[in-house]
Amino acid sequence: MPESGVSRAQHIPTTDTDTDTDTDAGTGTGLPVPPPQKTAALTGARRTGLLVTLVLSGLTALPPLSMDMYLPALPAVTEALNAPASTLQLTLTACLTGMALGQVVVGPMSDRWGRRRPLLLGMIVYVFATAICAFAPNAELLIGFRLLQGLAGAAGIVIARAMVRDMYDGDEMARFFSTLMLISGVAPVIAPVIGGQVLRLTDWRGIFAVLTVIGVLLTLVVWKWLHETLPPEDRHTGGIGDALRTMRGLLADRVFTGYMVAGSLAFAALFAYVSASPFVIQEIYGASPQTFSLMFGINSIGLITVGQINGKYLVGRVSLDKALTFGLCVIVAAATALLLMTSGVFGDVGLVPVASGLFVLMSAMGLAMPNTNTQALMRTKHAAGSASALLGTSQFLIGAVASPLVGIAGETTAVPMALVQLVCAVGALACFLGLCRPWQQQAAARL
Repeated sequence: MPESGVSRAQHIPTTDTDTDTDTDAGTGTGLPVPPPQKTAALTGARRTGLLVTLVLSGLTALPPLSMDMYLPALPAVTEALNAPASTLQLTLTACLTGMALGQVVVGPMSDRWGRRRPLLLGMIVYVFATAICAFAPNAELLIGFRLLQGLAGAAGIVIARAMVRDMYDGDEMARFFSTLMLISGVAPVIAPVIGGQVLRLTDWRGIFAVLTVIGVLLTLVVWKWLHETLPPEDRHTGGIGDALRTMRGLLADRVFTGYMVAGSLAFAALFAYVSASPFVIQEIYGASPQTFSLMFGINSIGLITVGQINGKYLVGRVSLDKALTFGLCVIVAAATALLLMTSGVFGDVGLVPVASGLFVLMSAMGLAMPNTNTQALMRTKHAAGSASALLGTSQFLIGAVASPLVGIAGETTAVPMALVQLVCAVGALACFLGLCRPWQQQAAARL
């Protein structure tokens, strides 16, 4: 990809509007760009306030809700289905893999047919798959329908992110992503608590029943109140070949790819915690499901708080790349400390120091996740669905690889979790510095 694309893209964050009066040089897709007056009118018409923010937050929150409500029950599911922990962790891997593959399909579909129709179809299938999970008699069937649940749930993730790109540009988009993190972050805070309380009343199957009801309600809200954000005249008319060419153009952009891979590796470090923490906290350190839920909620509050500091105080005052660099460095430091503590370098440190390290790591994600998404999406406007699909697919595929690795040494040590987190964190920082080269972008923006 010519370096001129980098120069053009770096002028976008310095303004609150994006006229896009030429083809998208940043991606090399050569897609037509609507006139600036039309773009401004559409952007203004789509800013429909709190309701849309809540709906998009709900769509973004549904996948982590599906994951996190289930986490306190994972040891119980292992016992109930008479399967080893490594096999039951595949229920997480299957769901993540489904979310990754589903986004590759749904993203281009939303660029061609609009956002609403693919979203509603995905929500209906999600409800069906989640209901079947509640009745799964064995681990194999549960894994299969968790895969389908992930495939369908991908629609909410990719389309919500594409809708944000439809409506916002520059610093304003970064602020919206931080707001989205605040509201959708309520899901991981309350989900383990809800899961723990559901386990007091019923078994793990009741968790999937609750998720089915949530899916039905969210589908009805989307059908009734969420309007289309991509007008017919802005949709792509090509088929599969056109979608593949668009994605190839996006991947040819070195900087876009750098942000994508850096964000995905940071997400993998987060998901290593998500998939390993039920066993680390409950089995190794002896905490109850309720204590685990409380700790998980505190860590999520840290992520939300830092995300809000990023959106309200840093955006517009500090460059997104500087905030991202600091966040990735903190993640590397926290992962290093966790590896030293769990490997016994400092002796038997107990639960509190390990929980503190996890809190710092999770909180720093509030700088890494919104800023990588914003910087990547600012390099393309008229293929937002495809770009969002690539971002989400990369995140969930790498997360799916990290998930089983954290349990590779069994349930008696937390070293694999910390090691996976450190490798992913160092890889994220290396990809960001090596591919995005923020110092070059800052120099180009000053020219």
